[in-house]
Amino acid sequence: MKKILNYIFTLGAIALLGSCSLDEVDNPNAPTFQSFEDGATQADVRLLAVGLEAVMRNDLEFHYQTVSIIGREYYDLTGVDPRFTGELLKGPLDNNGFLTTRAYAAWYKIVQSANLLEKAVVNSSAGFDNAIISGYLGYAKTMKAYGLLMNANRQYTNGIRVDVADPNDLGPIVSYENALSAIMTLLNEANSDLASAGDDFDFTLSSGFGGFDTPATFAEFNRALAARVAIYQNDKNTALSMLNNSFLDLDGDLDAGPAHIFGLTGNDISNAQFYIQDQSGQEFMVHDSWLAAAEPGDTRVTSKSDPYEVNGDPTRVNFDGLTGINQVFLYKSNVDPVSIIRNEELILLYAEAQIGNNNAEAVNAINVVRTAAGIGPYAGQINAAALSDEVLHQRRYSLFGEGHRWIDLRRFDRLSDIPLDRAGDSRIAAFPTPVTENAVLGN
Repeated sequence: MKKILNYIFTLGAIALLGSCSLDEVDNPNAPTFQSFEDGATQADVRLLAVGLEAVMRNDLEFHYQTVSIIGREYYDLTGVDPRFTGELLKGPLDNNGFLTTRAYAAWYKIVQSANLLEKAVVNSSAGFDNAIISGYLGYAKTMKAYGLLMNANRQYTNGIRVDVADPNDLGPIVSYENALSAIMTLLNEANSDLASAGDDFDFTLSSGFGGFDTPATFAEFNRALAARVAIYQNDKNTALSMLNNSFLDLDGDLDAGPAHIFGLTGNDISNAQFYIQDQSGQEFMVHDSWLAAAEPGDTRVTSKSDPYEVNGDPTRVNFDGLTGINQVFLYKSNVDPVSIIRNEELILLYAEAQIGNNNAEAVNAINVVRTAAGIGPYAGQINAAALSDEVLHQRRYSLFGEGHRWIDLRRFDRLSDIPLDRAGDSRIAAFPTPVTENAVLGN
C-alpha cells in the first residue's frame, strides 16, 4: 500500500472544475503533500475539493469491466488481452496484475485524496468558520466512504484497510463485515458534518452533482450510500431509515442521482465504457443468459444492448470458446455520464428492505420498476422467498453493467447461479490482496 500511495497520489496534476466539465491540468508549482497539509489557502482547499471529484473517474472502466465479466453479465470478446477471457473466468487472479491492482489503486486514490482534503481544511490558513469546515469534512468523508465501499466489495473476504491516513503507519486489513461497519460510521460522521455546514458549500461541484450540490442535498446522496451499506449488512430497518432521508422517489426519474461526467475538451477524459456498435475491437458481448431470462417486452434489453451486426446482418461473435449475439450498449456516447447511485437502485433497495416488513409495499416498489420496463405488474407469490427472487431479477436488468450483479449473487449466496461456459472456468468470489499489501504484511 505504501508503494501504491507514494506513486498514485503524486500531485503533479490536479483537476480544474467547470460547471459542465472536469479538466485535468498540470499544476505549474508541482505542489507537495506538505504544502497542502499545512497552511493551505482557500484556493488550495477548493482545488483539492474539485480534484477529489475529478479523480473518482480515473480507471473507472477497470472496476466495472472486471466485476461485470466475473459476474457473467458480459464478456470481453475483443481479443485485445487474453486475460479477460482467461484469468478473469478461470482464475486464479494474479495478485500483481492490472486486473487486480488497477481498480484497487484507483479506489484508494479517492480515499487518500479525501484524507488530504480533510487535513488541508483543518490546517488551512484561510480562517474558515466552523460551518465551512463542516461542509468540506462532510463532503470528503462521504467520498472516502464511497471509495472504501467499492474496494471492500471487490476484496470481500480478503478484507481491506480502512485506515490509510498515514502511508508510513497503515492500519490493519479488516474483514468485510468490519469494513462495512467502519464505512457506515464514516457516512454517519459525514452526515453530521453536513448538517452543520450551512446552506452552501465553499467549493463548486460539477454538473454531475446537479441537485446534490448543497450540504442538505449532498446529505441525501450520503444517506443513499448508507442505505446501500445497510442492505449489504442485511439491516433492513436501518436501510429504510436511510432511504427515508435520501433522494428516493417512487414517482421520480429512475436515473436521478449523482454521476461521473466526462468531456473531450482540454485534458478531460472520456467515458471508456462506451463501446462503438458493430465495430471490430469493440466486442463487449452480453451473456446469452441475460437475454434468455428476460421477460418478453422488457425495454431494458433493447436500451442496454444491441445485436452485433456485420454488413447490416446480426452476427454472433465467437472468441476463445465464448460467444455472444448482443453487444453492450449501456452508454450511447463517449461523454455519457456514469451514475454513482440512481433512484432506480434506491427503489429496489426500498423493495428489498420492505420484504418481511411490508410485503405489499415491496410489491408496490417492484411494480414501479416493472412498469417503467414495460413488463406490467408483479403477479407472483407474495412471500419473502418469491419477492427476494423478484428483486434480484429486477436488479439484474435495471442495474446491468453497473457493478451489482456479482455482489448481489454473492450476498444472496447464489454464486452457483453464475454460468460456466467452458471446461476449466470457475466462479470467483473475491479479488486477491495485491502483492504490495502482502509485502507490507511480511507475507
